[in-house]
Parts: sequence; C-alpha cells; structure tokens
Amino acid sequence: MEKCVFCQIVKKEIPCFKVFENEDFLAFLDIKPRNKGHTLVIPKKHFRWVWDVPEIGEYFEVVKKVSLAIKKAMKTDWVVSVILGQEVPHAHVWLVPRFPNDGHGGTINFSLVKEIPKKEMEKIAQEIQKEIKN
Repeated sequence: MEKCVFCQIVKKEIPCFKVFENEDFLAFLDIKPRNKGHTLVIPKKHFRWVWDVPEIGEYFEVVKKVSLAIKKAMKTDWVVSVILGQEVPHAHVWLVPRFPNDGHGGTINFSLVKEIPKKEMEKIAQEIQKEIKN
C-alpha cells in the first residue's frame, strides 16, 4: 500500500530505530512510545490485521524473540503485548516493557506517550539488538 507508513518503513522510505529484521518481519521502536523500549513487530508484507498473516506461527516466534530481548535489555520482567490494529492499518504487535512507577498503573494508559530523545532511542535499539544476537 502506497500510503501505509509501515510499508514505507519496510521500503526504507521512512527511517526507524530497527531492533530486528529477517526476510518476513521487522521490529522497530515506536516513535510515540508508552515506555522506553516500546517496540512494534510487523510483517514486511502488507496485511491489514494480525490474524490475516499466513505465517502467524513464525510471526509470533519473532514477537517472542523480540520480547525476551526487550526484557533483558530494559531489565524488566514485564513486557505487555497488545494487538489493536486501529492506529495504523497494517498488522502489528506492540511490545511495551513495564517498570515500577512508570505512570501507567495496572494497565497501559494509551494516551501516555513518553518523550525520548533520538540519541537515547538509538541506544535502546542497539541494546535490544545486542540481546537478540546473544
């Protein structure tokens, strides 16, 4: 899809803070993070909904791999996975690390967007990448 922001990221027309990539899937930091390390995992091919992805098992193996790397890199035991599909019409899974006193309470406050400087986003992406490779 021409105007799909995630398809543009896959085509490298829009930059991202990439944490993982293989032939079929891409994971990158959300530019409107709910916490440090908030990552999106998408299929590279355009599918409207997560449940439309034919390789759903492979997709969730990637989600698991990235989630475990986020746990290590962000030093947390709690990574929330969220599948909404409303804000961008391209299949995606949110992985949001949780921390004590992170301002969210018992559930994710979707309106609470954290401002994280570009240099820190780059560092977070590198830390997650490093844990994926280990």
